[in-house]
Amino acid sequence: MGLNSLRRKQAKNFNVRITTMDADMEFSCEVKWKGKDLFDLVCRALGLRETWFFGFQYDVEDTVAWIKMDKKVLDHDVSKEEPITLNFLAKFYPENAEEELVQDITQHLFFLQVKNKILEEEIYCPPEASVLLASYAVQAKYGDYDPNVHRLGFLAQEELLPKRVINLYQMTAEMWEERITSCYAEHRGRTREDAEMEYLKIAQDLEMYGINYFPIRNKKGTDLLLGVDALGLHIYDPDNKLTPKCSFPWNEIRNISYSDREFAIKPLDKKTDVFKFNSTKLKVNKLILQLCMGNHNLFLRRRRVDSLEVQQMKAQAREERARKRVERQRLEREKHLREVAERARDDLERRLIQLQDEAHMANDALLRSEETADLLAEKAQIAEEEATLLSQKASEAEAEMQRIKMTAIRSEEERRMMEQKMLEAEMMALKMADESERRAMEADQLKQDLQEARDSERRAKHKLLEITSKSTYSVTAWIHTGDAMPPDLSFSRENLSFDFKDTDMKRLSMEIEKEKVEYMEKSKHLQEQLNELKTEIESLKLKERETGINKLSSQPEPLSATLRFFAKSVKPLR
Repeated sequence: MGLNSLRRKQAKNFNVRITTMDADMEFSCEVKWKGKDLFDLVCRALGLRETWFFGFQYDVEDTVAWIKMDKKVLDHDVSKEEPITLNFLAKFYPENAEEELVQDITQHLFFLQVKNKILEEEIYCPPEASVLLASYAVQAKYGDYDPNVHRLGFLAQEELLPKRVINLYQMTAEMWEERITSCYAEHRGRTREDAEMEYLKIAQDLEMYGINYFPIRNKKGTDLLLGVDALGLHIYDPDNKLTPKCSFPWNEIRNISYSDREFAIKPLDKKTDVFKFNSTKLKVNKLILQLCMGNHNLFLRRRRVDSLEVQQMKAQAREERARKRVERQRLEREKHLREVAERARDDLERRLIQLQDEAHMANDALLRSEETADLLAEKAQIAEEEATLLSQKASEAEAEMQRIKMTAIRSEEERRMMEQKMLEAEMMALKMADESERRAMEADQLKQDLQEARDSERRAKHKLLEITSKSTYSVTAWIHTGDAMPPDLSFSRENLSFDFKDTDMKRLSMEIEKEKVEYMEKSKHLQEQLNELKTEIESLKLKERETGINKLSSQPEPLSATLRFFAKSVKPLR
């Protein structure tokens, strides 16, 4: 009996897995629980009080449906395989997120859901808005930007942009990350809640934000799309979900009727035609009706005075935000003071290092000064020794001066003797003048001898010409060089005359022959050296760089140059 009762008791419970945008939770529910019982349990677990935006969504066939609050959970077309999976999502969207969303948890769940729809491309977002939204998502997750922590690549594993945006541009992941990080750095100081709210404020201006689309047909059978959102009903072309063909705001709708799978939208203006449409699927029609009723009720609720519960929540939210603001300011001050203290510590450490360096430098300077003092002491000792030596030299100089004075006395006597010698020299000069006159007379006698030598020249003319015929060029060179002629030799081109004795002629002939032989030997030896050097350097010559003057210098030396050298080598006779 006990085992059977336990089995009956276990059969009255079933397990449910609730999937939120943030986490998964599992609950044990009673079979008799209605949707509202499970919904209240989940909201208490989440700490959620703004319950009117949310619901349980589940998949059925090729569409989605929502759990009805007044109907048992197991009576819905959900899979009976445990745990039963339900998605806790926002069913209705606010018109203005900043004004309507009170609790941080509500805001956080909306942020995650809208972000997921944008990434899944269920909400169209332009590329530039996608980058800005991604930067707020990064701020919400990572906090303030720190270049030392958030280096390039820290977003590599994050999904921040729709694939459509990434594929639209020829940009690498690093380039996208740089642009997102550039915007992210500008959000410094924003909390997670502030960043998420900024995200929602931008997203709620997108054309497809908060709209549920359903395929419908009008009375003519034309395929259209019905969009249901917080502001009203919108009719779209199937190919254009951004711009509606016509819209019916909730405040302009008098009634929405549904019968026999056909909807009729009746405007307040009775002159306006009733818009009728239908859907082929019954489940879709029921879902449309639920969303229309829920959005219309919220539309009216927003325009009434807030209930006491909502006022209480808003007051608590304001107090909580004020407390968080004060706490954040306190943390900012502490952070600022800590940064100031860290900078002061870094300055003190740098100053300490600087003082240590200065101490080392002062110690080195002290050591150098001690070395300098020792060196100066040595120099002082050397200077003292030099002073002693100079004193000794001064004494020696004094003695030398005394000696010089004694020498000067003796020099006076020597001066007198020199004067006497000068007188004797003058007498000698007079004698030399007399001797000069005598020499002049001898010169006259030599002129007479020169005349006699000319006579002898005629006799030796033919013989001398034979000897000197080979040295004609050297004589010519002698004339061209302008060297002074010896005083005892004179000649002209027309008449060569020599004033030589026979003995002079023989001596001249011997000297010429001797110098000629010596010159030929020297010339031959020099020519051999030149030829040898020329042979050695000929292989190194660059023919293409040879100039005209190089070609001329390679020709044999003319004979006149050789004769000039020979003429200069012959010593004139004195």
